[in-house]
Amino acid sequence: MLENLEEGFERRDIYDKETIALLSDSFRNIIIASKENPDREGLKNTPIRAAKAFQYMIHGYGLDPYQILENALFAEDSKQIVVVKDIEIYSLCEHHLLPFFGKAHVGYIPNGKICGLSKIPRVVDAFARRLQLQERLTAQIKDCIQEVMNPMGVAVVIEAQHLCMSMRGIQKQNSVTTTSEFSGAFLKNFNTRQEFMHLIGTKLH
Repeated sequence: MLENLEEGFERRDIYDKETIALLSDSFRNIIIASKENPDREGLKNTPIRAAKAFQYMIHGYGLDPYQILENALFAEDSKQIVVVKDIEIYSLCEHHLLPFFGKAHVGYIPNGKICGLSKIPRVVDAFARRLQLQERLTAQIKDCIQEVMNPMGVAVVIEAQHLCMSMRGIQKQNSVTTTSEFSGAFLKNFNTRQEFMHLIGTKLH
């Protein structure tokens, strides 16, 4: 078990024994179906390792992104765009259970409240670590920030590569899927939306 206490956030890698047992049996059957010997040295402990890895990859189901955000709100009169960009995301496509990964860029315009900057990546991770669609993930992040903070607007852009496209199917290794969701001022005002797009596309460091 690993714990990391930071600003009221507690991370615990705790494996549910029943879930791990069920997943382990399933991975063992996958190995057998692959015409491999699950009892040979290299694969003997693979089912339990794979089970723990899979449970970690979907640990977002045990997190409440709304509560994560609610626990770190502060009164502030700023009306300028706040942007957290290049947030790494790792998720699993719900259609093939294969990873997709990339970066999320999130911006909002405060309306009397701001949040701790680390909480936005935590919200992204809480939604990403589930069986997902990139389109749904983008909308969920936007909706959570809009509902909890009630800002003047929210903007979310995700760029990701999908292994279900590069390892199988069409097998296009360099293709990137981009999705976006906007609310409030970002949706209604073209210049505001363009300012956000300029900020996430500019290297300031």
